[in-house]
Amino acid sequence: MAGSAQTGLAEKYLVDDLPGAALVGARLNGILQKIEAGEKLTTLAEAFLTSGGLNSLLALSTGQIDRPTFEETAERERSERIQRAKEHADRAAAEQAQKAEAMNAAIKARFAAMENDPVLRRKREARELRDRFDIGFIETEQYPRVMRLLKQVASGIRPTPEDIAWLATEADDCWTDALQKAWHRLEAEALTKAWAETGDLWDAVNASAHWRKAGEASQALEVTGAALDKAGRNPKPQSALLTTRGGAMRDAGRLNEARALGLEAHEMTPTDFRPCTLLGAVSMELGDLAAGHEWYAKAEALGAERRAIDQELKALLIRLEPNERNRIRAYLLEQDPERFAWLRK
Repeated sequence: MAGSAQTGLAEKYLVDDLPGAALVGARLNGILQKIEAGEKLTTLAEAFLTSGGLNSLLALSTGQIDRPTFEETAERERSERIQRAKEHADRAAAEQAQKAEAMNAAIKARFAAMENDPVLRRKREARELRDRFDIGFIETEQYPRVMRLLKQVASGIRPTPEDIAWLATEADDCWTDALQKAWHRLEAEALTKAWAETGDLWDAVNASAHWRKAGEASQALEVTGAALDKAGRNPKPQSALLTTRGGAMRDAGRLNEARALGLEAHEMTPTDFRPCTLLGAVSMELGDLAAGHEWYAKAEALGAERRAIDQELKALLIRLEPNERNRIRAYLLEQDPERFAWLRK
């Protein structure tokens, strides 16, 4: 109620546009209360009204003008105050907008300067390259060569075999999955082009292997399908094409087709371990653990490296659901506890 009374008082004396008029404890509100009570204003109070341009209110309080005259002049004073306040607010807003515009221009100019700064540009490009290939810290002595190779791969230029060997051994922290996939894609594209130009079946075989490692099983299926149509009955390249095509089928989740291709390849080259490793993996994924174990054992007997087979088994187990993973682990340990002792870790 007190707040409403003070607001009403401010409106009565036509000063409701001034914040202090309705605020209890404010100088102007106290003066209004004195005028309302018919009390004589102090010299300081009169000076306050004069300094605030409230001339009609001062004249009313001293009896120099009557109420109707006060209302007429006070209304005019209030309109002028409101207009001045609006103009002041507009100027302040315009000044603020100018400052903001100037600040934005300065920021843009700064960023433009940074964009054009060769040192900063090189640092930014280096950071973008490292982010693209998921590479963190690079040893100082390896940095120039690593960055050169990253730029090559990003530009679609194939690094030399020596550079790739160095990355995979000496700078293996930089030989990330992202970089490997990008490199495999470059190799796959180059070999696919070579196959199209020369018709060399081994280019198609190698292209398929790289497409698979690049995570592009569909591309591997495309190139092997085209190559098989032209393979004739040359056993070795045809078997290799069937095997890598079977691997791509496996990547795509088409396990029965992968198994059929593996069997066809094995029948064509029974002394080659590669179809056997494919059949081992596919059989395991199909749930035929006995057949999978037998095919892996046959692959090892035909010359497959035990370490490579174990790596493939590890990759297979990672991809499977926990229950199936545990079932395979238990089965292999039962078949040969010493051979598969690493599964206990």
